[in-house]
Amino acid sequence: MLSIVKTPNFVSTLLRGYIWHFSRQKKELYLTFDDGPIAKITPWVLDKLKDFNAKATFFCVGENVKTHPVIFKRIINECHTIGNHTFNHINGLKTGSVKYLENCEETQKLFLKTDANTFTDNNLLFRPPYGKIRPKQTKALKEKGYKIVLWDVLSRDFDTKISKETCFNNVIQNTKNGSIVVFHDSEKSFEKLSYTLPRILTYFTEIGYTFKAI
Repeated sequence: MLSIVKTPNFVSTLLRGYIWHFSRQKKELYLTFDDGPIAKITPWVLDKLKDFNAKATFFCVGENVKTHPVIFKRIINECHTIGNHTFNHINGLKTGSVKYLENCEETQKLFLKTDANTFTDNNLLFRPPYGKIRPKQTKALKEKGYKIVLWDVLSRDFDTKISKETCFNNVIQNTKNGSIVVFHDSEKSFEKLSYTLPRILTYFTEIGYTFKAI
């Protein structure tokens, strides 16, 4: 859908079927991490979050969960929230709806196999890779009980054309009460993530924010 840093208000107003942010009345932020779990990187993220008693949401790729089940269990055990990010990080606009739904369900079955007590019909979260999803896919996922979570702030930690300082400023300058902020616990993003995340946690903690899981 969008690759710009700040999601325009008119977009979230027009597309009401998605979660873009939470209450603007509370000094709470919702950090999210896409594409993991990845060895070394996801544990590093978890360590940093623990330093600040911060909770977050991890939108996990099924094949990475299959490869790193111990890290996946650690995310759960430390009381963060898990969301579905497809099994193979597929683009909804380039994938037929039947195949797309099967890919999502394969991931959810793996989640259940890994920890059946954590995943219930009341807590089915999904984020489409690249933010790209067809209306038909959206409708089918919502009928299965998924809440589709997008964002209002994109750090662009994956962008090789920007500096780590720009990544930090993307978040600082655009985040406000209730914002959902996107990071990536991936190898591609780690250079900028390792610079930005500790500074974001420090900055917003010092001005009175708490970090919540969705």
